[in-house]
Amino acid sequence: MSIRPFRDIKRKKTREINVGDVKIGNNNPISVQSMTNTLTTDIKLTLKQIEAIAEEGADLVRVSIPDEDSAKALKEISKHSSIPIVADIHYHYKRALEAAENGAKCLRINPGNIGDKKKIKDVISAAKNNNCAIRIGVNAGSLEKDILDKYKEPCPEALVDSAIRNISFLENEDFFNFKISVKSSDVFLAIAAYRQLSVKVDYPLHLGITESGSFIPGSVKSSIGIGSLLLDGIGDTLRVSLSDDPVKEIKIANEILKSLNLRNKGVKIISCPSCARQGFDVINTVKILEKKLSHIKTPITLSIIGCVVNGPGEASQTDIGITGGGKDSNMLYISGLQNKKISNNEMVSEIVKLVEKKATELKK
Repeated sequence: MSIRPFRDIKRKKTREINVGDVKIGNNNPISVQSMTNTLTTDIKLTLKQIEAIAEEGADLVRVSIPDEDSAKALKEISKHSSIPIVADIHYHYKRALEAAENGAKCLRINPGNIGDKKKIKDVISAAKNNNCAIRIGVNAGSLEKDILDKYKEPCPEALVDSAIRNISFLENEDFFNFKISVKSSDVFLAIAAYRQLSVKVDYPLHLGITESGSFIPGSVKSSIGIGSLLLDGIGDTLRVSLSDDPVKEIKIANEILKSLNLRNKGVKIISCPSCARQGFDVINTVKILEKKLSHIKTPITLSIIGCVVNGPGEASQTDIGITGGGKDSNMLYISGLQNKKISNNEMVSEIVKLVEKKATELKK
C-alpha cells in the first residue's frame, strides 16, 4: 500500500544522456549526487566517504580535481568507486583532460572560468575519446565578463545567455552527451533562470541552489528552490549543497524527492509532532526507528501517530501504522486494517520486525 498522490507531477521530457551506467533525462528516475570534501589525494579517505554517500542512496558523486596529483589519484579512486564519478574542474583545463583519461564519467566545467575556445575544444575531445559526459555549470558568481558587462549584474537572462552560448559551442563540436545547470545562491534567481532555460532547451537539467548554507538554512533553501522546480516538472538530476557532511546532502535530496512522490526508496515515515494527548514518546520513537530502519531500501510507508485524532486516518493509507492509545495500549495497523493492541515496550521491536518482513516480501 502507498499513499496515492493528490496530483502527479508531469515531468518535462528531455534528452537522455549517460553518465557511466546512470541514465539521466527522458523518463529515467531523477538522480541525486553529493560531492566529497576530503583531499582527493587521500585516496583511502575519499573512497570511504564515497561509499558512505553511495550507501545513503547517491547515484553519482562529484570529486574535486584542483591539481595534477588529484587527477592522478582519481585513477585509483575511479577503479574502486561503486558509483560514477563526476570530476569537478575549475580554471585549469588540463585537469579535465587528465580526469577523463583517469576514469571520470562526467566533467563538470564552468565555461566562465575554464579558458578560451581552444581549451574547451580539447576538453570536448577528451570527453568524446573517453565516453565521458559533460555538465555545463553556469553559476551566478562566475559569469563570463562580457555577459556581466551586457547585463550589469547576475540575472536570470544572464545565466540563460551563458548556458545557450555554451550549449551552442558543444553542439557545433558535435557533442550532445551533456547536462546543464544555472545555479545561484539566491532562490528566486535560480528558479527564474531554470524556468527560462527549460523553455529554450531539451537537454537534461541539473538542479541546485549553490552555497545554500549550513544544514538547517541550506536544507530549507534547497527544498524551496529545488522543490518549486520539480513541481513544475523541471529537473533530471540534483544536488543539495550544504556546509555539512555530504551524506546529509543525500538524505535531504532523497526526502525532497520522496515528499513529491518522485522517488520511492526506503521507509517513508509519517509522524506527528506530538502533544499532551500522545500515548507514547513519539519523537524518540521516530528517531530510534529511523536508525533501525535505515538499512531498508525497499519503498514502505509507516505512520507513527501519538493519538487517535489523526492516527487511524493516517494508518489507513500506510503499509504499517501505530496509533497511540490510553494506558499503554496502542493500535497496530497492517495494510490499513486494525491488527492488534501493542504496548509501548514492544512497539519498536515489533515495527522493525514487520517492516523487515514486508521488505522481504516485496523483493520476491
